[in-house]
Amino acid sequence: MKSHLLTAFLLLFCLVQTGNGGVLFSSLPQTLVVTASIKQGQVLIAGEDSIILTWGLNQSFVGRTDESYKEVKVKLCYAPISQVDRKWRKTANDLSKDKTCQFIMVSKPFQKLDQTFKWSIEKEAPTATYFVRAYAYDSAGKEVAYGQNSDAKKSSNLFEVQGISGRHLSLDVASVCFSAFALVSLIGFFLVENSKKKRSTDN
Repeated sequence: MKSHLLTAFLLLFCLVQTGNGGVLFSSLPQTLVVTASIKQGQVLIAGEDSIILTWGLNQSFVGRTDESYKEVKVKLCYAPISQVDRKWRKTANDLSKDKTCQFIMVSKPFQKLDQTFKWSIEKEAPTATYFVRAYAYDSAGKEVAYGQNSDAKKSSNLFEVQGISGRHLSLDVASVCFSAFALVSLIGFFLVENSKKKRSTDN
């Protein structure tokens, strides 16, 4: 009797865990075609450069799997080389836990015809190596398909983004001016004090 109760409990626990989990990436069909106007190894500057994105449905899948597609989100994703020793960027098969694609480049209603969008690299984008992936979502907001500009191993068509370091020219100029002003003030103070001492000595 106890063994039956234990088995039932374990089954119930597994069902609850499955229900709480997200969509598995491995379960998604790769029905979207995604391209980006970059070259392998190209270095782009955050806040300055832009990328032309193109995505659409693989025509061999038209009318077969796309009935549930309602929205497409194209995302900027970390390449494996930029995930090493960075748990906050780790890849997980459960998409509710996956940290590979953290930046939404564009979100549009799904269309069977190819769509194009010019994405300006945001200033907040950190320095890293990236690829581009698009997800198709159903009416419930669940991922139902994907496509990416890289291969399965995420080793081709990668590009680099050089993020903003946090130091700005205006701050550097202000720092130099302040330092120069402090030095001039110190010299002026020294000269005034020497002048006072000289006067008191003469008197």
